[in-house]
Amino acid sequence: MMENMNDIPEVIAPDTDYDENQIQVLEGLEHVRKRPGMYIGSTGPKGLHHLVYEIVDNAIDEALAGFCSEIKVNILPGDVIEVSDNGRGIPVGIHPTAGISAATVVFTMLNAGGKFGGGGYKVAGGLHGVGASVVNALSEWLELTVYKDGDIYFQRFENGGSYNEEMKVIGHEEGRTGTTVRFKADPAVFTETTVYDYEVLLKRLREQAFLNAGVKIIFSDLRDEENIQSEVLCYEGGIRQFVEHIHHVKGYEPLSDEVVYLSMKKDDMTAEVAFMWNDSYNEDVRSFANNIHTTDGGSHENGFKNALTKVLNEYGKKFNIIKENQDKLTGDDVREGITAIVSVKLTNCEFEGQTKGRLGNPEARPLVENMVTEKLAYYLDEHPQEARLILEKTINAQKAREAAKKARETARRKSAMDSASLPGKLTDCYDKNTAMTELYIVEGDSAGGTAKAARSAQYQAILPLWGKMLNVEKARLDRVYTNEKLMPVVAALGTSIGEDFDISKLRYGKIVIMSDADVDGYHIRTLMLTFFFRYMRELITNGNVYIAQPPLFKVAKRKGKKEEYKYAFSEEERDQYTREFEAQGDGNINIQRYKGLGEMDADQLWDTTMNPETRIMLRVNIEDAAKADETFSILMGDKVEPRKEFIEKNAGYVQNLDF
Repeated sequence: MMENMNDIPEVIAPDTDYDENQIQVLEGLEHVRKRPGMYIGSTGPKGLHHLVYEIVDNAIDEALAGFCSEIKVNILPGDVIEVSDNGRGIPVGIHPTAGISAATVVFTMLNAGGKFGGGGYKVAGGLHGVGASVVNALSEWLELTVYKDGDIYFQRFENGGSYNEEMKVIGHEEGRTGTTVRFKADPAVFTETTVYDYEVLLKRLREQAFLNAGVKIIFSDLRDEENIQSEVLCYEGGIRQFVEHIHHVKGYEPLSDEVVYLSMKKDDMTAEVAFMWNDSYNEDVRSFANNIHTTDGGSHENGFKNALTKVLNEYGKKFNIIKENQDKLTGDDVREGITAIVSVKLTNCEFEGQTKGRLGNPEARPLVENMVTEKLAYYLDEHPQEARLILEKTINAQKAREAAKKARETARRKSAMDSASLPGKLTDCYDKNTAMTELYIVEGDSAGGTAKAARSAQYQAILPLWGKMLNVEKARLDRVYTNEKLMPVVAALGTSIGEDFDISKLRYGKIVIMSDADVDGYHIRTLMLTFFFRYMRELITNGNVYIAQPPLFKVAKRKGKKEEYKYAFSEEERDQYTREFEAQGDGNINIQRYKGLGEMDADQLWDTTMNPETRIMLRVNIEDAAKADETFSILMGDKVEPRKEFIEKNAGYVQNLDF
């Protein structure tokens, strides 16, 4: 049953005071700077942003405990991060065993915090107690300010947690409580970059605001005083609004007007789910435990999926929507086109590692499963019109799955009967060692012919494609199996697709998309990447997919019969080479703009794009699968408005736009 906004489960307040006696010391701070990847995943951009998440999560834990209503996050000039909350303030009294301020303990000793059962928190995301100390250890400097009992306490740490002065009172302010942490990531640790991405942080902070209904997060980027960006994130509707937000961003058309919301509380555990079906064919289930995104799922997500399949099958049989001789709906059938948020809050979460990718608590599964089984059945009974729309969509998905199965079996039989099952247009290589082999997927027969002449026949294979291929964002799997543009790619790779995908059968170590540097070429590239992302995603996560980078310009200087030239891969390089030739004096300078691969001869294509010693290729990776999923839905979906918003927002980043 859909419930009222104020039915969102309340957080569980602690039953004891939160002071220095609740801070427990497990061991000292060691090895963090030597092995930062153990604690934050990496020292690249992902790890850099993880520092912010750790400090924000501490403030969120105060909100979960019922003592914090507002959190401010600022990116200051110089990429300094400042996080402030109006919670109780970190305890500052002398710790009973460490003999120093409890706040100093939290920021200098690994595995020290108020989340190990001392009574400070019953529900918290940062259960390992390493967040604050790890951020300190990996910072060039960190400043801690605590507002407590009318006093303002301050301490500064430098060079990974060292300090010269103990925590001290620097002023007074009656009535204010809370904690402010200001830090500068250490460039000696984060050698790749210490520059924060506003959009990356905004996405995470918005997520936290959705998961904690009513908590206000104010996020500001103050690095450029002439271009200040700021967002106030506060959602009284909680995860219901989260689902609506995802639908809006991706441009999905919902099947019904309202999000289904279910919640349950048992002992010290609470669970809530919100979900809605839409007109797409893509599943988007996101699960969270104590506000931590469990990207690899876990017991709570499994409980939701199992109950959803069970309830829809029972409802369909009960009202004869699913006939007696009809097969049961599978999990894939019922989750086609669903957007769902699953959130649980537990006293003791069992995560895998500090980055918390999967929830292991066995008790979370029956909590969520029983809740969905009981309350979704009641909702369907109370909303027969919506129930019928949902069942119709899932049954259509079942029919498409069965059609895809028949098409797949037909494709298997055809391959088994055809000894030469590789596509006719494929010009294969001699070497069979996947550590060496490369498949170039080339746009058009003309460019394909040039690539065949240019290639190294020993290890480079060429597969030309012609015309626009199927946009799989708008098609089910059964249409993929019968598509004459995509199936040659599948046959050439040898891995099959969907549930039959097997990367061990991959025939080429590198799959290189090579298209023209124009609008049509970019479109074909995007269609191919969409196909790989939806049906052969492991090729991307395994690092097998590349994009060729043919030059955009040839800058040549001719004096008499002598010609000197350079290839430019950007307008900046073109201008640089032009200036260099002009500085040399006499000679006519000619600039050729390559709009198609077919404009190059075989030697030029080999030298610039296919020769491993001189070529430039981009490896396709997925830093954030949810973000990639969102982008593909926007760019390749049916709705114009989200695509227009995306283009307007990102127009400033466009280079080499070709009309």
